[in-house]
Amino acid sequence: MFKDSYEYILESIEKSLNSIDVSLVNHGVDMITEAKQIFVYGSGRSGLVGKFFAMRLVQLGLVAYFIGETITPVVNKGDLVVLISNTGRTQSTLLVESIVKRVGAKVIAITSSAKSPLAKHADLTFVIRYEKEKGELAPLGTLFEDAAVVFLDSIISSLMNKLGQTEEDMRRRHAIWV
Repeated sequence: MFKDSYEYILESIEKSLNSIDVSLVNHGVDMITEAKQIFVYGSGRSGLVGKFFAMRLVQLGLVAYFIGETITPVVNKGDLVVLISNTGRTQSTLLVESIVKRVGAKVIAITSSAKSPLAKHADLTFVIRYEKEKGELAPLGTLFEDAAVVFLDSIISSLMNKLGQTEEDMRRRHAIWV
């Protein structure tokens, strides 16, 4: 069962990410590097995915926060907010989107639903498509969440290149310098 599961998950991630338009990725990289501050939000496991990404952004030397943490400042015009929701209908995520759009921030949405309210109001949407899950091999939102982690981690190399950052530069900004 274990081997069947990881093979299914890896195959699904590859199919999902192969469907993403690379020119959109380049546009997303530009939005990230042009933002004054970057904020990330997701609920549940999508939130964990977001925290992974926010940490890497900080390690790149960017000003990044996860919305909902006690030390997160207010979002302003000129900022970018990355919102992650499998369905694109998670109420807390839609509330965040509504608030940040009202203050003039840009929004990047990461969702599996191109027709969702989240996607509809975002400035840029990445749709992570996946086939109906085999619940016994990848329960609940596993395929979306895993594909989102790999997608966001894959963007990091483009950001490193654009910002002229090396792994050594990032290591110096690691919470526990190694």
